[in-house]
Amino acid sequence: HRSNSGWSPVFVTDNLSLMSIGFLLPNADDAVIWRGPRKDGLIKQFLKDTEWADLDFLIIDAPPGTSDEHLSVVQHMKLAGIDGAVVITTPQEIAMADVRKEISFCQKVGIRILGVVENMSGLDLPFNCDQVKFTSAEDGTDITLRVRDAVEKDIHSHARASSENMHDPCSIRIHIDVFPASRGGALKMCEGAGVKYLGSLPLDPAIAIASEKGHSLFSRTKTSTGSNLHALRDSSTVTSLNSVIDALLSELGGA
Repeated sequence: HRSNSGWSPVFVTDNLSLMSIGFLLPNADDAVIWRGPRKDGLIKQFLKDTEWADLDFLIIDAPPGTSDEHLSVVQHMKLAGIDGAVVITTPQEIAMADVRKEISFCQKVGIRILGVVENMSGLDLPFNCDQVKFTSAEDGTDITLRVRDAVEKDIHSHARASSENMHDPCSIRIHIDVFPASRGGALKMCEGAGVKYLGSLPLDPAIAIASEKGHSLFSRTKTSTGSNLHALRDSSTVTSLNSVIDALLSELGGA
């Protein structure tokens, strides 16, 4: 709501608050059809007329591209100072073509690029998780249980024949490059642009579930369907996320 001292942000938790134009719309499905000056005015209000109190970080989620919104943020935050920009991309070239423009924009307006994160960098799932289904190419019937049984029997048979330690089927993982990095992905782009590569995050259903339910990926909170996020998430996803956070904090510490 709005008070004499300005807008009050919406608190998600005690240490996390946010502002969004969606809070101001009478209908969440309404489109926002505004020209540049009106958008600039709202961004100014979000930044200057909101009771943010003492913050450790103020993170502005900007849309893709190099539009009025980006220029407004740079202009209104000029005196306060901007620590830097975190640029997000996906591995395919069509996405990185826009990201290169973002990098150029930051360089031209004097914003330090803290680094680039490659999101949706491959789908990596446990072989026996609920999200993995196998179907027949002939009629589309679900043959998941038959495939899992066949793989497990093959593992047991191979282990007996070779006297090797048997792999637990639960330890088998399926990796798919959903968005092929046709030109080397974000890492190659960073090397060419001379900016830091912060790391990559996989395409993980647990991230989508946590986002939809408004939970932290690090929590053990159960969803409305009874699923436990801690059980759904892939430990390597959390490791990757922590690695990106650590690299980003390191960059901020050297600012």
